[in-house]
Amino acid sequence: MTRSMTALAMLFALAPMAATAQEDGLRIAFLAASSQNGYNDATWRGVQAAAAELGNVDVEIFDGQFSATVQFSQVEDIIASGRFDGIVIAPNDTVGIATVLEDAVAADILVASVLFPVGPELTNMEPQVPGLTVTVAQNPETGAIAQAEAVADFCADLDPCNVVVFMGQKIFPFDNLRNEAQMSVLGQHANIRVVATGEGNYSPDTALISMTDILQANPQVHAVLGSADQHLIGIEIALEDAGIEVEPVYLIGGGFNQITVDAIREGRFDATLSQNPYTEGYLAAKSLVDVSRGGESPTWIDPSASISNPLIVTKEWLDANTDFTAEWEG
Repeated sequence: MTRSMTALAMLFALAPMAATAQEDGLRIAFLAASSQNGYNDATWRGVQAAAAELGNVDVEIFDGQFSATVQFSQVEDIIASGRFDGIVIAPNDTVGIATVLEDAVAADILVASVLFPVGPELTNMEPQVPGLTVTVAQNPETGAIAQAEAVADFCADLDPCNVVVFMGQKIFPFDNLRNEAQMSVLGQHANIRVVATGEGNYSPDTALISMTDILQANPQVHAVLGSADQHLIGIEIALEDAGIEVEPVYLIGGGFNQITVDAIREGRFDATLSQNPYTEGYLAAKSLVDVSRGGESPTWIDPSASISNPLIVTKEWLDANTDFTAEWEG
């Protein structure tokens, strides 16, 4: 996989240097949304890789348990302990976490956000927390629109085309943003009927239970738009358990893990939104180290700018790139 750090640095505005840069003994905390989540694990490996490459950097992971309150308390504890010079965070609550991250910045802790920006405007990728060093994330609306457009293309010759949409959790602002963007696209097509919206909680097991319930009321489904690749695993099992042939159903996920890559190559799944958790973690940690040592960093890095694959990955692209390996297993 190709990465071009120089090209990225030229694309975006530069963050200010840290006033208390320390070259030796830098300590970075990675606040995972959940340490049990495969996407977050890949981000953590990226953080570790940057630390090992740059040297004199200690890193530690914290399990956010997919809980906004747990993660808020973790930031408070990090500030109080004085043990860390930097934080890389995959935020569970992009709005609620902002105030305590302001306190972290005020305590001279460098902060990088991955996967989503921190603040009330989820499509504003520039830092909304004053002094936040860098956001390493795709614009979530861009990806959600691309997913929905792929479903609309599949549905073009079907009337009606029955679609199930899967969110992560309805309580998360970013899940609602992506869902609203997807519905804005699907709603433009009179032939598309969104028959149900499920919650998968980024878990195959949760998606299996939810899809099983949905199929009892809606046995004829033509397409499923999953916000996460993990959802597709449970959705596939639910379809099989209901006696529904999987391959004719259009299945698109998000996250671009190796399980989904293999399933697309086999023709079981159809597409996924490209996301790059290892790259996110690597670039976020590298930015914090660079700034701490007197260097500069973009204030926003789109990780998709440093890779070669398209935003929506299909079998056609994978067949043309047989040696491709995803950044995370799933």
